[in-house]
Formats: sequence, structure tokens, C-alpha cells
Amino acid sequence: MREDQLASDRVVIVGAGQGGVEAAISLRQKHFDGEIVVVGDEPDLPYQRPPLSKDFIKGGGQLRGVQLRDGSFFAERKIELLLGRSVTAIDRASKSVRFENGEVMSYGHLVLATGSRNRKLRAPGLDNPAVLELRTLQHAIRLMERLPSLGKVVVIGGGFIGLEVASLLRAQNVEVDVIEAAGRLMGRVVSHATSDYFRAFHLQHGVRLHFGVTVESVEYDSEGCTVLLSDGRPLRADAVLLAAGVVPNVELAAEAGLHVENGIVVDERLLTEDAAISALGDCASYPSVQAGCMVRLESVQNAVDHARTIAERLTGDAKRYDSLPWFWSYQGDARLQIAGLAAPGDQEILRGDPESRKFSVFLFRDGRAVATESINDPGIHMLTRRLLSAGVEITPEMACAPDSELKALLKSS
Repeated sequence: MREDQLASDRVVIVGAGQGGVEAAISLRQKHFDGEIVVVGDEPDLPYQRPPLSKDFIKGGGQLRGVQLRDGSFFAERKIELLLGRSVTAIDRASKSVRFENGEVMSYGHLVLATGSRNRKLRAPGLDNPAVLELRTLQHAIRLMERLPSLGKVVVIGGGFIGLEVASLLRAQNVEVDVIEAAGRLMGRVVSHATSDYFRAFHLQHGVRLHFGVTVESVEYDSEGCTVLLSDGRPLRADAVLLAAGVVPNVELAAEAGLHVENGIVVDERLLTEDAAISALGDCASYPSVQAGCMVRLESVQNAVDHARTIAERLTGDAKRYDSLPWFWSYQGDARLQIAGLAAPGDQEILRGDPESRKFSVFLFRDGRAVATESINDPGIHMLTRRLLSAGVEITPEMACAPDSELKALLKSS
């Protein structure tokens, strides 16, 4: 890094996940010619997280399948990677960040892409180093190394990651118990119809599901562990895997005096109250056009689109962030794709037959389509994603209409 470089020409990005890397790449694509520094607290080259619970482990841990880019890509674009490094403080007055070793670096603009981390539970025994997780590359490598010795695993959490891991383990003939405190799977994010389908799906594949209970404690011995549930039942297992949701990494921002409320609070352009600091992805709470309120989303699409919006603003094309959110979860051979943002109480309209293993659920609020959930139905997912993005009105009657009528809607728009 050249010391004669003006600080105003330097963008520092804290976080080397997909959002942080996309911000750096997009800045170069937008012809930003100042310094770009990406700081990541993991030593590995930037990688994708979604494949960790899917193809990475099934494929024997091939790094090429998860790495976002190789080292030469960043070098050729003069994107400086500081890996295995941590930013410990932000000095907003001097526009600088401090690293764990005391080094200070100035910035013209700071992008916080600090992401999120697994939620920890307080039950005795869940702080044991033997507890497995699946959030980082090292977590995935550790799980892959332990797979041959695992005969039975208790998974805590019936959300996307917990169920993806359950499917992964069952494919390896590992017995699985999933513990879910709520009354249904993926209850925060999907409709009852979709939740019911995946409940039946996992039961058919031999997963044991336990609803409305929590883990009281985990006790270890030479042969494994005993998981005690809140209803008094003990479960024997070789290992416990914690997948009870995530929390945003906001401590750095909070200590710098930035507004934090379920994430780092940003405006419609993804700026914090400090005009020299933006935030994106899992750690950012932003005003959603679709939801009509502040939201914080955990998805690759959200992080990448946030990053592109910030890069556009920093290169002179400021605009409101209004991209339609979309998500996916691959659980065994079941493919769930979601477009839009649903909420509890939304009207559910079923399109297709769950017994056929290919169907979609349309979600309506006040007579207006706000989201779709598609199971093994990628055509409808892509079509309705485009319709919702374009703001085309879909009525409950149209939800069950032939594909040709939905395509006609898109053409007319």
C-alpha cells in the first residue's frame, strides 16, 4: 500500500465474505481506480458459504468448488486482501480503523460487511469444543473429517442449515434427531404448506423430528454424549451439531457509536448515519421496499445486491436499494426456492400437488402477491420472481392459472 495515496481514494471493506468481495469487484467494474482493501478474519481465500452444507462435503472438500476467485484474480485487479486479520476499532473522527496488532489504516470510505455468526445457546455442555457447527470453511472441514466416525447426530435447529445438514448426514447413513423449539420446521421463513411438506419429506428419509422442546444439557462420556431435552427425554448421540440461527456481527459498529438495532442501521442507500460508512448483507438492517419496514436478511442475493448498490453510489450513481429478495435451500433432492418476503398471517394459495413433489405456494397480503415458495418447481420460481420484481399484480385467481397466462402477464408488463 502506497503511503502517498490519499485516504479519500481508499475504500476499506471489513469482511471477506461474498458481499464484501462483491463490493470490491463491483468498484473495479465501475472504474474506481483508488485503493481497495478487503479485510477478512479467516485465513482462507474468500469462499461461498452455501455449498458448505451441500456439495463441498459430498464432494470430499474440493476448495475449487467454493472459492469465489483465486489469488491472481484479486492481484490483477489490485484488490488487496488482508486475510487472517481483524479490525478491532473504528475511529470515525480520523476516518481510520485499528487492527488487532495495533496497526492503523485510514479510509476514504468504510464498508462494513461483517456478516453474522452462529447463535450460541446457554445450555450446559453446548460450549464444549466437541460441539459441531456449520458456518465457516473450517467448520465444514471439521465435520467432513468426523463423518466416518459418526453413527448418530443430534442437530439443534430446524431451519435451513439444520435441515440441509440433516439431509447431508442421512445421505451418509447417519442417524439424525432434529430438535426444534417451535412447532414446525423453518417456521420463521416459510408457509405452513411448505413446512408441512418438508416435515413429511424428512420423516420419510428417516430423520427423527422433535418439536416444542429445547436442549437442557449435554453430558459427554468416552462413547459420545447424552442430550437431555426439556421434556425430560435423553437422546444418545456421537455428536451434537448446533444450527439454532445466527446473530449479526454489529459490535464493531456499536462501539464506534453507530446506530444498531437488529443489525447496523442504514438508509435506503445503505449508508449509516456516518456518510463515510456503509453496511451490507447479514449485518445490515435496511428499509425494505417489499416489507415496508426495516429488515435484516440472511441471503447471498441480498449481500451481493447490497454490494453492487454501494459500489454504484461510490462511483456516482446513487440509488435506492429495492431489489426483490430471493432465497434457496437444497435439502437432499428437494429444492426450495423463495421469491419475495412473506409474513405470518399471509394468505396461502397452493399451486400444484405436494404429492407430486413439485408445487408452489403463493403468499398474498391484502389481496396482493408478496412472495412465492417453489418446491422442485424452478420454472414457476423464475417466472414469479420476474413478475414480483417488475411489480406486476398477481391475483389469487392467477396463482392457479396455466403457466401461459402468467407468462402473458410478464409480456404485457
